[in-house]
Amino acid sequence: MKPSLMDILACPMCKSYPLRLHVFLEHDEVVEGIILCQKCNRWYPIIDEIPYMLPDALRDGKDDLPFLKKWKACFPKNILDSGVPFNSTALDA
Repeated sequence: MKPSLMDILACPMCKSYPLRLHVFLEHDEVVEGIILCQKCNRWYPIIDEIPYMLPDALRDGKDDLPFLKKWKACFPKNILDSGVPFNSTALDA
């Protein structure tokens, strides 16, 4: 994902803008990372350069939870504690 995409993205749930970008792996573009909405505390993964900004009803955790487990050490603490729709408590389930 090109970081400049952040200039036009808004949260699909609460429509908040601007969003925050946390980069975990970068080459020419963001390869892995998360997009955060500070208003509703939702996070959206960036996997293989693709941002997955789906509403909660379309997120079942099959991609989000392995991603969260893989990058847990890089996630902001507030997202691990109370991120929506998944946080670290979902890893224990």
